[in-house]
Amino acid sequence: MLLAIDVGNTNIVLGCIEDDNILFRERIYTNQLATDLEYAANIKTAMEMHNIHPDKIDGAIISSVVPTITATFSAAVRKLIGVKPMVIGPGLKTGLSIVIDNPAQLGSDLVVDAVAGINEYPAPMIIIDMGTATTLSVIDENKRYLGGMIVTGMAVSSEALISRTAQLPKFAFEKPKHVIGTNTVDCLKSGLMYSNAGAIDGMVERIEEELGQKCTVIATGGLAGTVVPLCRRDIILDEDLLLKGLNVIYKKNI
Repeated sequence: MLLAIDVGNTNIVLGCIEDDNILFRERIYTNQLATDLEYAANIKTAMEMHNIHPDKIDGAIISSVVPTITATFSAAVRKLIGVKPMVIGPGLKTGLSIVIDNPAQLGSDLVVDAVAGINEYPAPMIIIDMGTATTLSVIDENKRYLGGMIVTGMAVSSEALISRTAQLPKFAFEKPKHVIGTNTVDCLKSGLMYSNAGAIDGMVERIEEELGQKCTVIATGGLAGTVVPLCRRDIILDEDLLLKGLNVIYKKNI
């Protein structure tokens, strides 16, 4: 059984995978001040909730975009299950051809997303990952990573707007009742959520225009489930994309 972990700027996604089946997926808050013991306790709690004992884990793999946490989380995994985790980075086999200006600059989460994408869906494709930032990755028909774009994440936009205004309240990301809001909260929901959905629709259209062909579009990330239903474009929602990619990379390197 494999323990797969993705360390993001806001949340850490972790799950256990056995025979290519994802047994569970949980999120915990990214805390740069947490110790390896605290993270080990988080992992243990998540596993116990799904009736998985640490003794059942044969290996572990970590993808991280927060370098200050990578070593701490690696130590947490070793403390809990006694296994040194594989960490996504230079030297690991991925099977992904990256043709951007400087392949070393590509975030490990985008690599993992792309590996899962080319393993499971027809190319060319656009992979949208909606987390702290919203990223779009473009992969051509030859399964080469061409590049993409980075957009301010919806939660970051919301926090910035609320922190810079005196009367706008915090609100939950849930589908607005109408496009035209009739109160402050509904106006905020509609404005942020439909603007993100419209941006995704428009950017997918522009990418396809530049490529000259239609693409498979896949969305993942913590906020994808709230925005994808508002998009007009057909988009595959795959909330397990990162875990699938980590599983593929792990198997290529054992």
